[in-house]
Amino acid sequence: MVDVLGLGLGLTLVFIAVALHVSKGTEWRAPDDISQEVLERRAETVPETDFPEPMNRSIGGGGGAVAVGGGAEGELAGEEDEEETGFDPASIPDDEVEYYDVEYVNEGETIEVANNETLLEAGEDEDWDLPYACRQGQCLSCGGKITDGDATEYVRHSNNETLGEDEVEKGYVLTCTAHPTADFSLETNETP
Repeated sequence: MVDVLGLGLGLTLVFIAVALHVSKGTEWRAPDDISQEVLERRAETVPETDFPEPMNRSIGGGGGAVAVGGGAEGELAGEEDEEETGFDPASIPDDEVEYYDVEYVNEGETIEVANNETLLEAGEDEDWDLPYACRQGQCLSCGGKITDGDATEYVRHSNNETLGEDEVEKGYVLTCTAHPTADFSLETNETP
């Protein structure tokens, strides 16, 4: 037998819930975005400097290098050499592709790497789990070190927005944008 009191109470509660759901109440408004105001207030508290801010070197971070005031005449006005702007490995004709023996020290193998292929791509073709994040030369996640010396003697970067000249001279490379120009030994997962 159905309890009439329970049934009546249940129907009443359902009716109240439906009525509250359908009825119009006060409208919810999203708060105004105050982020720009907060950024401007914070910017006012930071003193002006004459030196460029360092780039973000966190994993996956980065972004383009931005020139900030100062510097010698012409330094920022377009005096770029090929190493700074990189090169286009896709523009190398098939009959001019050269192969170099690269020893991947940590992986314990030496493989042939074409000069139109990055060190990271060559390692991935061997099914090695090499570190990387941006694949654009803007972070240090894919960093490696050439044990034979100055990296400029062994690789060309198609893009390098992270490593400084002194770091490249010490043998550091970004494997995601580094293309071989000679035989060498590489320690992967090495950063300055």
